[in-house]
Amino acid sequence: MYFFRKKDPNRPTSFNLKVMHVINAIAITVFLLGIIWKLIDWFILKRH
Repeated sequence: MYFFRKKDPNRPTSFNLKVMHVINAIAITVFLLGIIWKLIDWFILKRH
């Protein structure tokens, strides 16, 4: 499987790939924070 391969030392590191991973991490974090906020809003703050 792809996830369990060792890193190839001959493969060049791509700046675009690093930027893509950072943007994906930010997007996932914001998405999870939004879900947590909505759950707090619904169940704790009781606003409708």
